[in-house]
Amino acid sequence: MADHLLEVDDLKMHFHTRDGVVKAVDGVSYTLDRGETLGVVGESGSGKSVTALTLMGLIPMPPGRVEGGDVRFKGRSLITMKDEELRAIRGNEISMIFQDPMTSLNPVYRIGRQIAEPVRVHKGASKAEARARAIELLHLVGIPHPEKRVDDYPHQFSGGMRQRAMIAMALACDPDILIADEPTTALDVTIQAQILELMQEVQARTGAAIIMITHDLGVIADIADRVLVMYAGKPVEYGTLDEVFGAPQHPYTWGLMDSVPRAGMTEKSELCPINGQPPSLIDVPSGCSFHPRCPYARERCLTEVPALRNIQGEHKSACHFSGEPWFARGCSLDVQSEVV
Repeated sequence: MADHLLEVDDLKMHFHTRDGVVKAVDGVSYTLDRGETLGVVGESGSGKSVTALTLMGLIPMPPGRVEGGDVRFKGRSLITMKDEELRAIRGNEISMIFQDPMTSLNPVYRIGRQIAEPVRVHKGASKAEARARAIELLHLVGIPHPEKRVDDYPHQFSGGMRQRAMIAMALACDPDILIADEPTTALDVTIQAQILELMQEVQARTGAAIIMITHDLGVIADIADRVLVMYAGKPVEYGTLDEVFGAPQHPYTWGLMDSVPRAGMTEKSELCPINGQPPSLIDVPSGCSFHPRCPYARERCLTEVPALRNIQGEHKSACHFSGEPWFARGCSLDVQSEVV
C-alpha cells in the first residue's frame, strides 16, 4: 500500500499552565491522501484547531509541549523537524486558511503584498512576477477587478472578500495540503456556498488534500470524504462520510446531528440539544469524558476509558456500547436507559 500524504499517529499536545495541564489534543490519529477531504467536527474547545496548529508548527513551546505521537508528511516527521525545514514547508507545501481573516491579514499591508509574499519567499519570484501571481489568484477566487483591488488594504474588503483573499494567500504556492479552519464562519449562506465551491474547484485542479475544520455538519456533508469527530481533545468517531453520517455509532455524534435544524420543522418543533457543557481540559472526567452528558452512561463509563475500536470497514467509535443490540440512536431528551 502506498504511503499516505499525511499521517497523524496518537498525537498529544498539552499546555502547561499555572492552573494545571491542559490536554488540548490527547491521542488523535488519522491519515490523509492526495485529493481527499477530511472533515474534523466537534464543539468549541474539542481540540480541532490546536491539532491543525500543531501540524503547522504554530504552537508556542512553552507553554505547549508534544507529549507523545508523531505527524509525518511525505514520510518525514514534522514534530522532530528543525525550524528552518518546517518554514520551508509551511505556506508552501502545507497552507492554512485561518478562522478570522480580519485578524489574520495585516491591516497595514496591501492585500497584493500579503498574497505575493509566500511566492517570493518559497518560489524565489521577482516582485513583478509575485504581483502578477497575486492578481491571478485574486481573479481565481472571484475578486472583481483584481488588477485594481490588489492594491487595496484589508479594511477595504468585505468579510467575504477578505476570506477569499485568505484563500488566495493559502493557494499561492499550490500546496499539497490545505487546512481550512472554519473558513465559512460569519459569512452569509450564499458566500459560504461560493467559498466551498471554490475550494472544491481548486482541489480538482491541483489535487490538493483538504482538512476542513468546522462545527457545521452541513459543510462536512457537502465536501468531506472522511470524518473525524472530536470531543475533549480525543477522537470519538472516525470513518468515511457514509459510515459516520449514515450509521453514526457514538452518542456525541448523535447529539451533534440531533442539534441541527431540519427542513420541515415547525415553530412548535424542538431541537434536541446536548445537555451540559464540554468539560475543562485541565480536569477531564474519569472514564469516558462524555459520560456526564451522555443519556446512555452506565457504571463502566465512569471508570473505563473507551478505546477507539473498529466497527466495520474504516468506521471506528470510542464508546463501550457501539454495536450492542440495545444501543440505538434516539433523541437525547427522550432516551430511556439505565443512566448512572
